[in-house]
Amino acid sequence: MKSKSCHTLHKHRTALVILILCTVGCAESQRCGPAAPDEALDYADAVAALIEGGALRATVAELASDAYEGRGPGAEGDRQARDWIAARLASFGLAPGLDEGYQQTFRLISVATALPPEWSFSSGASFAARSEFVANVANQTASARLRDAELVFVGYGIQAPEHAWDDYKGLDVAGKVLVMLNNDPDWDPALFEGERRLYYGRWTYKYETAARLGAAGAIIIHTEPSAGYPWQVVETSWTGPQFELPESGKPRLEVAAWLTESAAATLFASAGHDLAALTGAARSRNFAPIPLELTTELALSAELNSVETANVIGVLPGCDARLKHEAVVVTAHHDHLGKGAAASPEEDVIYNGALDNASGVAQVLALAEALAALPEPPRRAIVFALVGAEEQGLLGSRHYAQHPTFEAGRIAANVNLDGANIWGEAKDMVFVGLGKSSLDQVAQTVATHVGRTLRGDQFPDRGYYYRSDQFSFAKIGVPGIYLDGGIEIIGKPPGWGKQRIDDYTLNHYHQPSDELTEEWVFDGMVADSRFALLTTYLIAQADELPSWHPGDEFESARANALARLEGR
Repeated sequence: MKSKSCHTLHKHRTALVILILCTVGCAESQRCGPAAPDEALDYADAVAALIEGGALRATVAELASDAYEGRGPGAEGDRQARDWIAARLASFGLAPGLDEGYQQTFRLISVATALPPEWSFSSGASFAARSEFVANVANQTASARLRDAELVFVGYGIQAPEHAWDDYKGLDVAGKVLVMLNNDPDWDPALFEGERRLYYGRWTYKYETAARLGAAGAIIIHTEPSAGYPWQVVETSWTGPQFELPESGKPRLEVAAWLTESAAATLFASAGHDLAALTGAARSRNFAPIPLELTTELALSAELNSVETANVIGVLPGCDARLKHEAVVVTAHHDHLGKGAAASPEEDVIYNGALDNASGVAQVLALAEALAALPEPPRRAIVFALVGAEEQGLLGSRHYAQHPTFEAGRIAANVNLDGANIWGEAKDMVFVGLGKSSLDQVAQTVATHVGRTLRGDQFPDRGYYYRSDQFSFAKIGVPGIYLDGGIEIIGKPPGWGKQRIDDYTLNHYHQPSDELTEEWVFDGMVADSRFALLTTYLIAQADELPSWHPGDEFESARANALARLEGR
């Protein structure tokens, strides 16, 4: 809660902003603010200036504190975090996002799998739980079992007719355990967009496809280059309670598993196969599934619970007679991994999630507070959605996409913030998704206005576009901007920013050490938040809806969403 002096200061600053903005234009014809990009940017600059590092730090310090115990979905810390965020949105004067209030509640099924100490195969090879394999009950029941199940190597496990690629070649895989490579083919720019990972390279796609084809289990082989993170991230992310939306009747695996690269090589060798050779064979359209002449038995039990979490949503209503029924949705996920089991009293087992993603929540709340200070409402509504259960597979944003507060065809765009720049102000701005939609020009206009260089995804091999909440919106046709900060840090040598990101990924991503420290620098987060505000405002003020570039993978979803509106 603000102190009285801070509240007074904010009132004085807001009054000053109104005075400044009225010199830009408060004519009756602009009662919803200016539409022309140059005028809109000048108009929004003054409220963008309200975003300051101290407030950003305070939000991160609050949500990443041990008091919230890592904000695990459905836990008490999750509820407290949601209530705190909702109170903040209300304090800015934003309207509740739903008739029932600020929280869009939804149920999750928590599945906590008890791993056996070892997993054995018919060749005699066996592997240790956690250090060499993780496996989870995937059928949303209290047990899963593989019975004398045959293992088949299916290459990348991809069926992509538009790339003339099918790793299955019509093989009946019902009841089998499919072993597959991580990622998608990445060696040819003309194939699967080269090093830029597509959804075909994501674990969700691979498990979903294996289940659709009737497999009993699927094992993904982890390598650090193909995943973009070390095995310890798999270990921490895939052990303990896993959360899913309730059963929807779609096909399911019995067991979803990961295996280390060294364990996979040992397993293949135990049956007379060479992992490297088979990996090479998989780099061809002509690849056909290879039975490994191995079978396995595995019995897993799980504790199931039904828990409740929520997306926290506030709205700044639009005022343009034609556009107020449309919205820009600004997102960041509020959840993290919760609290692990301690092996000793002094062990830190709270996954505080300071960078991932208390920092993104801080940015969205800063945008909400600043935009609420506009003297005139925006033309389109602006929805601020702090979504839940992102770490479990984008579940909160998926729920919102299934139950949107504005119809899909009326959502102009999604602006997503997931992991802020904590290393310093940057010369550039990274836009994950650059090249996919007309939002390219919006972001470039802002970059030119603030004197920054706009860049696309700097880690295209990691598939970030499909790993954060803008993907849930893309699947219903909504173009998105995932602003990921910059890597050219002012005053630092070339490559320094990338080194900091790589160090975070290797040592702190999805680890208890992701905490707020004195080393954090907030001027970059301030600049990036102001960039996000200007981007959001331009979209809200534009005459036309953004569109996907012709031929984009999500173009048809947008067309379908718009057609549903026209058909009424």
